[in-house]
Amino acid sequence: MADYSAIIKEKKDKSVLMDWLTTVDHKKLGVMYLIAGTLFFLKAGLMAVFMRIQLMFPESNFLDGQTYNEFITMHGTIMLFLAATPLLFAFMNYIIPLQIGARDVAFPFVNALGFWIFFFGGLLLSVSWFFGGAPDAGWTAYVPLSAGDYGHLGMDFYVIGLQISGIGTLISAINFIVTIVNMRAPGMTMMRMPLFCWTSLVTSLLIVFAFTPLAAGLALLMLDRLFGAQFFSPDSGGNAVLWQHIFWIFGHPEVYILVLPAFGIISEVIPAFSRKRLFGYTAMVFATLIIAFLGFMVWVHHMFTVGIGPVTNSVFAIATMAIGIPTGIKIFNWLFTMWGGKLTFNTAMLCASSFVPTFVLGGVTGVMLSMVPVDYLYHDTYFVVAHFHYIIVGGIVLGLLAGLYYWYPKMFGHHLNEKLGMLMFWMFYIGFHMTFFVQHILGLIGMPRRVYTYLEGQGMDTMNLISSIGAFLMSAGIIVLVINIVYSALKSERVVVSDPWDARTLEWSTPTPIPEYNFAQVPQVRSLDPLFYEKIHGDGKMKPAEPLSDIHMPNGSILPFIIGIGMFVWGFGMIMLNMENAIITPYAVIIPGFLLTFGSMLVRSIKEDHGYHITVEELKKLEKEVS
Repeated sequence: MADYSAIIKEKKDKSVLMDWLTTVDHKKLGVMYLIAGTLFFLKAGLMAVFMRIQLMFPESNFLDGQTYNEFITMHGTIMLFLAATPLLFAFMNYIIPLQIGARDVAFPFVNALGFWIFFFGGLLLSVSWFFGGAPDAGWTAYVPLSAGDYGHLGMDFYVIGLQISGIGTLISAINFIVTIVNMRAPGMTMMRMPLFCWTSLVTSLLIVFAFTPLAAGLALLMLDRLFGAQFFSPDSGGNAVLWQHIFWIFGHPEVYILVLPAFGIISEVIPAFSRKRLFGYTAMVFATLIIAFLGFMVWVHHMFTVGIGPVTNSVFAIATMAIGIPTGIKIFNWLFTMWGGKLTFNTAMLCASSFVPTFVLGGVTGVMLSMVPVDYLYHDTYFVVAHFHYIIVGGIVLGLLAGLYYWYPKMFGHHLNEKLGMLMFWMFYIGFHMTFFVQHILGLIGMPRRVYTYLEGQGMDTMNLISSIGAFLMSAGIIVLVINIVYSALKSERVVVSDPWDARTLEWSTPTPIPEYNFAQVPQVRSLDPLFYEKIHGDGKMKPAEPLSDIHMPNGSILPFIIGIGMFVWGFGMIMLNMENAIITPYAVIIPGFLLTFGSMLVRSIKEDHGYHITVEELKKLEKEVS
């Protein structure tokens, strides 16, 4: 067991880069998820702007059809798999252990491994641009467009990159489940957990059950493309519709994988700035569980026009309508929480409260799409694009922005500028509705989605122009956010209090900046909203559940980073099997990648690593420094 003073000396001797590459601290990994997700978000957002420039005027030639197809595929794929998911994982990583009174996640090494595998999978997908073009079959990768006869090399990057990235997401989800179930502070029963922890737990369960069929489907598609299998080829006894079933069994729960943590963020922000307890906590928990269950019962509503039959379509239509009931419970509970509260409309609260009507509009159009005869008219039109973005952007992105402004002081030690925050919000919110509200009407008058141009004089010109101007305004709002982050880092006063918002949950009981061990003594939880309870019934500080004693901490490791590189190399080697005129044999890349990955796993298995202890004397000294 290493001595703490030796560990501190070793950390000081490390470069900053090496410290971040080897970290297993959930807080640093949360920041890394935030940075990686933001970079992917900006990349996908830029593609969206280019697509809106192309559609700004009829018969435009800003982008050709092939490039547009690549942009629309990469925009959707990156936003869902590599931007929204890691941005939510950033808050889950950083906040969950603090909210449940834990010193870290259950498996710190696995936490780091999940990040690096996700990151290198996303990187592999992104380098497709340099090898003949990006994937071009749409983010849903429908066969036969994604099969070997049609899809070019970019689709191999899609298949392998998402497989690798999905493994990282899957093991991270398992880690969150174990953490939340096993590592809650004494007194924190399941029905005393913050809603963000509940929604993160349910999301992690959804990932386990939804990413598994996606991994299977991608493996089958990989076998089709690389080794000549015929799972999805009707000419050889395969079934193209099978891919749609496999994809949407994952694809619809994926919407709730993204939106449930956003629900959790809204359920933390609204009570904090309403100065009230969340209305109907128990109903909110059960509504979350019902949404998760029904989320697996509705995937065929994406396939109403396939021709499965009226009975099947009717069953899935009813299930789709039913999912609006638990969602409605959440909407009314947020409204009742705000009702009669002492509301503070800062940027975080503006984002959270505006989420409610925006998400309702997205939900209403979802119920419209659940009606099978009507869906035949709306399907593959811009109405569906508008509905989907009202859920994803109007729901998830507003939730992410609310969480960012709310938790930023705890994560980075200073506030974001409120004036710039208000400017960002109004630019983004007005731009969002300009962009996507008119797309409902475009869909109703017949504009098909996934087309790169349209003819003049069909009544679509003005609304497409408005939509594109809205996209520019949204983009300007995000630029203001980036300026705010840089400006606040340089100019904002440091936050020295632990609870700048007068909030309610355990993360606000920790010092700012948070020590590496989170809690010197694990807190005793006596109620829902434990910090607020102690403010009312105690002295405003959490009572310890244990005496001051030595704290065990995990060592950092470079192995997760190396395993990520190994999987990237292996994946690239697999893609080389379909490359024409490759300089070297693919197996000269596949084998080193395989050895690097499994060699690192072997080293991890046989090398004893017991971590280190922070002694009571050292702990007292550290606590004196942060108090």
